[in-house]
Amino acid sequence: MTIFLTLGVVVVALICFITELLPVDITALCVAVVLIVLGLVTPDEGIAGFGNSATITVMAMFILSAGISRTGVIQVFRDLLLKWGGKSITRQILVMGLLVGPISGFINNTAVVAIFLPIVEEWCRKRGISPSKLLIPLSFVTILGGMITVIGTSTNVLASGISKDLGYGEFHLFQFTGLGVITFLVGLTYLAFIAPRLLPNRKNPNSDLVSEGYGLEDYVTEVVVTPSSKLIGSTFRSAQLQRNSQVDVLEIIRDKERLPQPVTSRTIRAEDILLVRGKTENVLQIKTEQGLDILPDVKFKQKNLETELNSANEGVAEVLILSNSRLIGTTLKDLRFRQRYNLTVLAIRRGEELIRDRLGKVSLRFGDLLLVQGAKQSLLGLQTTRELLVMEQKEPELVRRDKAWIAIGIVLGVILLAAFDVLPILVSALVGVVLMIITGCLKPGEVYGAVRWDVIFLLAGLIPLGTAMENSGATKWLADNILAVGGNLSGYWILLFFFVITSLITEILSNNASVVLLIPIAAKVAESLNLNPIAMMFAVTFAASNSFMTPIGYQTNTMVYSPGGYKFWDFFRVGAPLNLIMAIITPLLIMSLYGL
Repeated sequence: MTIFLTLGVVVVALICFITELLPVDITALCVAVVLIVLGLVTPDEGIAGFGNSATITVMAMFILSAGISRTGVIQVFRDLLLKWGGKSITRQILVMGLLVGPISGFINNTAVVAIFLPIVEEWCRKRGISPSKLLIPLSFVTILGGMITVIGTSTNVLASGISKDLGYGEFHLFQFTGLGVITFLVGLTYLAFIAPRLLPNRKNPNSDLVSEGYGLEDYVTEVVVTPSSKLIGSTFRSAQLQRNSQVDVLEIIRDKERLPQPVTSRTIRAEDILLVRGKTENVLQIKTEQGLDILPDVKFKQKNLETELNSANEGVAEVLILSNSRLIGTTLKDLRFRQRYNLTVLAIRRGEELIRDRLGKVSLRFGDLLLVQGAKQSLLGLQTTRELLVMEQKEPELVRRDKAWIAIGIVLGVILLAAFDVLPILVSALVGVVLMIITGCLKPGEVYGAVRWDVIFLLAGLIPLGTAMENSGATKWLADNILAVGGNLSGYWILLFFFVITSLITEILSNNASVVLLIPIAAKVAESLNLNPIAMMFAVTFAASNSFMTPIGYQTNTMVYSPGGYKFWDFFRVGAPLNLIMAIITPLLIMSLYGL
C-alpha cells in the first residue's frame, strides 16, 4: 500500500513540475510536507534536505562562484575571447568553448552564462554576426563543461550525496573528469563544425532594437499639449494616464530640451511635447479626452526610433530576468517597477512571444527579456542587482580587481584540499566561503544574494522524496519491474536505457528531480545484475545534465532563449543530434573508463 501511495505522490509531483502550477522549488517543498503528513517519512527525514551535505555544498559553491565573479577574474577570459575570436563562426565557437567550458567545471554554469551573455552579444554586434549563431553554443558548452568535475553543477553534487546515502561513498572531485573531458571535446567539435549549419539567423545584430527588434514603431509617438488641454497644471502622477488609458509617458520635451527623469512629479504645461507609448486606440482616446494633438506623420518614419529614445541622459536597454529574481511570479504593476527602478518597460520578449500590450498585468517569468527605457544612471544602477542582467557589456564599477588573486587562491585551495582528500568537499567549500568574506572578496551582505535559493529549496524538498521511495520499497519495486522486462539485456543496453530515460525526463522535469528518482533505481538494478553501481550512477548523472533539446530543460537554455530570438524548434534541431551523440558514446566511455 505504501509503495503505491508513494508512487502516487511521485506522479502528482511530476504533473506539478511539468505544468508549473507552482514554481518548482515550491512544488518540491509541498512534496516534502505531503510526505510528512502521510507518514511516508518522519518529520526529521522530511527536513533533512536542509542539512544534507549536498545542499550545503551547493550553497557554498554558489558563494564561491560569486567571489570569483565579484573580483573580476572572469573578465580576463572575456579579454581573451575578444582577442582570439577571429571572424569565422567555427573559430568563435571553438575559442568560446575552450575558454568557457573549463570555467563551468568549477563555477556554477548559470553564473558563467550570466557573465558571458552581454559579452557575446557585444562581440556579435561588433562583428556583424547574429547572436543566434552563438548563444545556443554558449549554453551548451557550459552544460558540457559542468560535467568535468563533481562541483560543476548542483546535479553532480546531489548525485554524489545520493551515492553516499546509498552506501557507495561520495564521488571524488575528479572521479569522472576523464569522461567529462571527452564528452566536452566531442560536444564542442559538433557545436563548432556541424551546429553552425543548423543554427538560425534569427536576430540582426545591427538592427534598430526598438522598431525592428520589438516592433514598437506603431506604439511610440509624440503628442503636444494644447492650450485648452485638461492636463495643464496637473502632474503626471495625478493625471494617471497609464492607469486610466494604458499610455506611458516616456519623455517630456519642453522648449526643445528633454527634461530628465523622473517625469511623474513634473507639472504639465501648454506646448509640452510628450513621447508616449501605447496602442493607437489608446493614444487617440487621450487625444480626444485630454486635449492633445498628435504630431505630424514625420513621427518616426524618417528617423531611427531607437535614436529618438536615446539621448545624453536617457537610454534604452534589454534586461534579462534571472532565475533568482524576486520579480518572478509578480507583475510590473505589483512591483511598482517604474517607481522602484525609475525605468519604463516598453515591451517583453518571452521566447517566441512578443508582449506589447497591458504590460502591467503580465506575470513575469525567469528568462523574460524586458525592453526598458529611462535615465542612463538608472540603467547603470540595474547592473548592481543580481536579479536582473543588463544585456549590454560594460565594465562593472564594483569589481574588486585587487582581490582577484586572493579569490583564485581560495578556489584553488578548495579544489586541492578536496582533490587530495585532505578535507571533504563540503568542509573545504565552507572554509573557502569564510575566507572569501574575511579577505574582502565578498561583503557579508553579498553572500545571501549569491545563493540561488530556488535551487537550495528544490534540493531540500526533493531529498525526502528519495527517502520515501527507499523507505516504502518503491525503489526496489520499480527496479524489479525493470529487471523483469530487460534483465537479459547486456550491460551497454542497460546503461543506454537509463541514459535515455533520464534524458527524456530531464527535458520535461528538473534535472535534480531526475537524479533523485533514478539513481537509487539504477543502483538497485546494478546490484541485481552484478554490474558496477558507480557506472550506472554516472550514466544517470551525465544524462540528467545532457539537456539540449528544449529551452526549458536546463536553465542556461532558458537564459539564451529570448536574447537569441530563438524559436522552440531551434533547440530541438541543434540539440537532438547532440543528445543522440551523447547517448551513443557516454555508455561506451563509461564501460571503457570505469568498467561494468
